Amino acid sequence: MTSEKKDAQDVLFRDVLLRETKITEKNIEVLSMPGLSVNLRHTGEILELTANGTLKAACNPILKKINSRLKEEKPALVEDDKVIASAWLPPIPGPVFKRLIFAEIQIALGRYIPETVSIELTHQSSSRYLPGTVADELDTGTVKRIIDEALEIGTFIITFTENDPLLREEVFELIRYVDKKRAIVNCSTWGTDFSAETASSLKEAGLHSLMVGIYSTDPEKHDAVRKSGGAYERAISAIKLALEAGLVVVMTTHASPSNIQELPALYALASELGVHEFSVWEAMPKTSDEPVITEEDRKSILEMYHRINASPDSPRMFANTYFEGEMLGAMEGRRWMHITAEGDVKPGPYPPFSFGNIKEESLKDTWQKIRSYPYFQKQKNLSPMHDPEFLEFVDRIPAEAKLPYPFKKVYEK
Repeated sequence: MTSEKKDAQDVLFRDVLLRETKITEKNIEVLSMPGLSVNLRHTGEILELTANGTLKAACNPILKKINSRLKEEKPALVEDDKVIASAWLPPIPGPVFKRLIFAEIQIALGRYIPETVSIELTHQSSSRYLPGTVADELDTGTVKRIIDEALEIGTFIITFTENDPLLREEVFELIRYVDKKRAIVNCSTWGTDFSAETASSLKEAGLHSLMVGIYSTDPEKHDAVRKSGGAYERAISAIKLALEAGLVVVMTTHASPSNIQELPALYALASELGVHEFSVWEAMPKTSDEPVITEEDRKSILEMYHRINASPDSPRMFANTYFEGEMLGAMEGRRWMHITAEGDVKPGPYPPFSFGNIKEESLKDTWQKIRSYPYFQKQKNLSPMHDPEFLEFVDRIPAEAKLPYPFKKVYEK
């Protein structure tokens, strides 16, 4: 063999070895526990989760669903060391994603876990309280106890939501308080008093994603929904400042009969702004008499969802029409629980029922109370406030009753 041929073979061998090494380096361990190991295979454009061990059968259903989404849809964000499939989910790989896998194994075995706990921090929305205002809100110590108890029972997503949580003075302290090895933290905002300093503080506190609601591309229509002049411009400004600070940003909206035709224009705005994800939630009625989106509307949302996520360009789209309607089923009272600013514990933000108060009971006890009702033990593909069976309970609430109303009073009738 000539020296030239030997040198060429050596170069070829090194190239093959380097390629194999790169492939090996992208087989990342996601989870390792007795009876189960989960790995992420990342080769070129291919992302795939694989499982081995005696618990593989319990884990496979959720991995199959996630792999299907990774194969057919673009992620919200891809970085060197992680993939964020959706801003609503923890990064892959990572310690919080391990908790997601463990929670889904528990659910597969019939032990449902409130994977998401959403907490209302304040009633402030379009403006701050006047000096001297005494607000009926959970104190910081109680919110921290809720977080502690949620993490203990398996929660891996803490969301500060409703009104504008960023108007609560202790919000940065509360975001920092969440153990980022056990849960991600999402936070919504109206953009009411949002500055570059706010964005920087959120980044420093370890916020996973910021959710900014936009309800119309017409500023006047958005302001009318918010009942606050200038709300649209403040929300747009918040999105831009958050992106400049390096935050993961989601532009959210609610699909209702009045704005369903505007979803393409809203997505175009999200693309123009450069957010990571455009999130569409079906608007929830307060009573069975209110107009709601139709099955044709849902088909339209799903078509848009699949078309957008199959394209590599522009932001990813999230739709609870798919996530709850086809992927996991209804979340409220099954994988989700919500705590109001007064401490009432609900299956989610929308049902007008209380199952206890966190000032008087533990989170674990109230979750078990929710799960004890046969309705929440059924697999549903509609959110409770879209489900005719659940709306029968809503119709039993007395006309002048204070909300949220004790669920046991309507269930016993």
